[in-house]
Amino acid sequence: MGKGFRGTIVDHPDFDAGSDAEALYNAMKGFGSDKDAILDLITSRSNAQRQEIRTAYKSQYGKDLIDDLKYELTGKFERLIVGLMRPPAYHDAKEIKDAIKGAGTDEKCLIEILASRTNEQIHNLVAAYKDAYGRDIEESIIGDTSGHFRKMLVVLLQGTREEDDVVSEDLVEQDAQDLYDAGEAQWGTDEAKFIMLLGNRSVTHLQLVFDEYHKIAEKSIEDSIKSELSGDFERLMLAVVQCIWSKPMFFARRLYKSMKGLGTADNTLIRIMVSRAEIDMLDIRECFRLRYEKSLYNMIQDDTSGEYKRTLLKLCGGDDDMAGEFFPEAAQIAYKMWEISATTKVQLRGTLRPYQNFDPASDAQALRKAMKGFGTDEETIIDIVANRSNEQRQEIRQTFKSLLGRDLMADLKSELSKNLQRLILGLMMTPAEFDAKMMKKAMEVHRIICDGTMEPSQNLI
Repeated sequence: MGKGFRGTIVDHPDFDAGSDAEALYNAMKGFGSDKDAILDLITSRSNAQRQEIRTAYKSQYGKDLIDDLKYELTGKFERLIVGLMRPPAYHDAKEIKDAIKGAGTDEKCLIEILASRTNEQIHNLVAAYKDAYGRDIEESIIGDTSGHFRKMLVVLLQGTREEDDVVSEDLVEQDAQDLYDAGEAQWGTDEAKFIMLLGNRSVTHLQLVFDEYHKIAEKSIEDSIKSELSGDFERLMLAVVQCIWSKPMFFARRLYKSMKGLGTADNTLIRIMVSRAEIDMLDIRECFRLRYEKSLYNMIQDDTSGEYKRTLLKLCGGDDDMAGEFFPEAAQIAYKMWEISATTKVQLRGTLRPYQNFDPASDAQALRKAMKGFGTDEETIIDIVANRSNEQRQEIRQTFKSLLGRDLMADLKSELSKNLQRLILGLMMTPAEFDAKMMKKAMEVHRIICDGTMEPSQNLI
């Protein structure tokens, strides 16, 4: 298990492939099948363990486990269980094969997979597709797509993006300027420049380039792509940018869109839940709750049914709304996203930097004005707080007190509500204050559970 593991499915501690193969065989023999036994076993084993079960099943019974599961199960539940039984690369290969076979192409599937996979995952996908279907995946995709959309897909299929620790400091400004010159600064668009840079530069490098681009263009790279590009090519490039910023947030958006409104995009829902369960499902859950103020668990619960629902909920791994009263995840995630820096070849990797024309007195007065009178100007508050470093926010707090004789934190608490209040207050705290607050909340939960004073409706399990 990798150091950065943020999945919900882990190796079963008392694993016995032969015993599990026998249990699955017994669950499918005779009249009907024990679907609960099948889903409970498969969702409590890692993918690597499932492959051992497949091997044991064939050795013990001379049959292919996936073939038997397809025969015994039906519909969405079958697709989900079978998807879990395939190795990740072969699951991606099957999804792409399905996306391009027959009349029409599922471009959204191609975009989702190829924009989000690492170099290693891409290389494994290419090999798996060749092994499973006897054809190069590049040939299949070229034959089913066209234009700049096809060119970018081919670039992504090479799996040659620079690794995350590769940052060319001297090229950050140049790349940002090249992107600007290729789009906003001229009549027409140089799509080749967008393809070359967004398809090959490292994630860390591109994050810095996007920040620099915003300064040059006075608009985000996403807004420029929307105005300069179109169709499937636009959607692909936006997906690449979103994955550069945050893959968990990209998948949280995809999951929400798959379930909102009338009907459910089950193929998308299944594909994401299967492919991310052992990678970053915990982060996806946090991003989902931050963005939509509802847990992924609850949305799945409301939108699906039967064994299909039970399996998806097992992959989801927990209901974040239950913990929300005690842990304001929105504040935690935003704080981490905007403040945490990591040291690689570039000292600062956070997305928030000190505001250049900083004036704490002006900011303090603007915040006071935003909270005076009838109603609250939330946009102004967000704009100021989200564009100042933590050190600058502390200066604003002090100036607010000395200039206006008021406690800024108390005023914000009284004027804002729910998740926005938690988010803004979390950002206004010093790192030490924030950590202390989180520790206090954790201790409160511990005390409630240990004392047995939690009401049934508060049960966090």
